[in-house]
Amino acid sequence: MDRPEILPIDDSATVWTTFRPTGRPLLVLMHGYGANERDLLPLAAQLPPEFAVAALRAPLPLGRGGHAWFPITADPGTPTLADADAATAGVLAWLETVRAEHAPGPVVLLGFSQGGAMAAHLLRRAPAAFAAAVVLSGFSVPGSVDGDTRLAQLRPPLFWGYDLDDPIVPGAAFDRTRDFLSEHVDLREHRYAVGHSISAAELDDVAEFLAGVFDGVGPVIEP
Repeated sequence: MDRPEILPIDDSATVWTTFRPTGRPLLVLMHGYGANERDLLPLAAQLPPEFAVAALRAPLPLGRGGHAWFPITADPGTPTLADADAATAGVLAWLETVRAEHAPGPVVLLGFSQGGAMAAHLLRRAPAAFAAAVVLSGFSVPGSVDGDTRLAQLRPPLFWGYDLDDPIVPGAAFDRTRDFLSEHVDLREHRYAVGHSISAAELDDVAEFLAGVFDGVGPVIEP
């Protein structure tokens, strides 16, 4: 079966923390494999209140309320470019509608695991569309994207938090991700002993990073 060129977002499933995003910076949350749009919502209360927050549901249903952004391949942490492109095309189409209807301010991406891979890939697909990104236990997608050259010129700030001993994402995926991100974004890399999850310390660092994004220069977080 041919892969679709776009996997649309079900906007009726999107959860907003505000009904008035006009002019406010928008934080887009993207959950991990097997979760749903409500999985990351508890984080919103611990992040800067200036943000309007929209939590998306991934387009591929897995059953029992779980969803995915793209299928898991035989090599975890290495999705196909076509699958990632179809998912990011759906998010970009959703965002175009949101911008037309709600006129939010700058847009920042935050994703966990597969959602983190989506955040990084969205920057590559539309480098000028986003002010910054947060990638938690996430990874880059192998292959070249047309926007990579422009992304390397713009170098938006990107927070990347992960555990080298992550039991889900193999170390080779993190090595690939580090090589790509250090060449294309203003990388803020931080390692945590969290397995495949998010710690309180990591969330504190994310909040500090997001607060710094709109000051022009975010905090430098040493690995």
